[in-house]
Amino acid sequence: MPESTAAPAAAPAAAPAASAIPENAPEHCPGPESEQAGQADSCAGCPNQAVCAAGGPKGPDPAIALINERMASVRSRILVLSGKGGVGKSTVTTNLSWALSFNDDVQVGVMDLDICGPSLPKMLGLEGEQVHQSNSGWSPVYVSDNLSVMSIGFMLPNPDEAVIWRGAKKNGLIKQFLKDVDWGDLDYMVVDTPPGTSDEHLSAVQYLKESGLDGAVIVTTPQEMSLQDVRKEINFCKKVGVPIIGVVENMSGFVCPKCTKESRIFAPSTGGAAKMAASMDVPFLGSIPIDPRIGISCDSGRSFLDEFPESPATQAYLHIVDQIKAYVDAKRHVAE
Repeated sequence: MPESTAAPAAAPAAAPAASAIPENAPEHCPGPESEQAGQADSCAGCPNQAVCAAGGPKGPDPAIALINERMASVRSRILVLSGKGGVGKSTVTTNLSWALSFNDDVQVGVMDLDICGPSLPKMLGLEGEQVHQSNSGWSPVYVSDNLSVMSIGFMLPNPDEAVIWRGAKKNGLIKQFLKDVDWGDLDYMVVDTPPGTSDEHLSAVQYLKESGLDGAVIVTTPQEMSLQDVRKEINFCKKVGVPIIGVVENMSGFVCPKCTKESRIFAPSTGGAAKMAASMDVPFLGSIPIDPRIGISCDSGRSFLDEFPESPATQAYLHIVDQIKAYVDAKRHVAE
């Protein structure tokens, strides 16, 4: 959208609040409450131009009611977050989902919100699958009878295709994943997110606020370089009202597949995730050591937890999952 070429006013108006600007607005939107709403040069071509120019109160997003209707059949919604990229967040999401689905009576859905880097189709052995549509909406792709997945990766012509989207288009797809996908009855919905605290995170929180988020699992590695960004993620959750289930320290050591001895690879120079969690008054769920077979399992789309039950990493995952289930069960009990 071209920038305004009008001469600047003698006293510039205050910037509009971010929450007041529509998600599909152009970069230099003056805000719907501004006197220039619908009339500024930057409004040209905006889909909201006529509404803003007409003035009057704006109603709630009609999609929220549809999302609430879809989410009514989902008992628990869990975000997997990290302020830092490359800490193994999608790997944790994958293994958390496998573990939750071990019980055949438990229905698990996984939503991949990492729109520019969708990894879950490959990690869950679904590469090459496609989304189908029915009268009830989009159908998620099934790993097994009780584990389903939705990802933009299923919609790309090839897995190497780049997704070059601005925030408004990303937000639109997230809204579709929530209101148009026929998830059915789920015990758990696990939502994988990209690193940071940007559009995808804000959209997920905004759209799921009324239906309820049980909480977030925050993933980090032991180094201070990761911890400093994870502190931002924790503060993000506190500011937007997302409960924190706990922090997971991934890649906390190396487990030799032969002798199972564990060695520290990434030294926790400032005390690691446990110390950080204590200082920020959030739960620490545990540490997961590096096992080279985790990467091999993810590359081949197989369950590491099933194939290597003796690994210390498997035991660490199961211990963490037990704590997450206990948290969710306690929250349900209080709600009931």
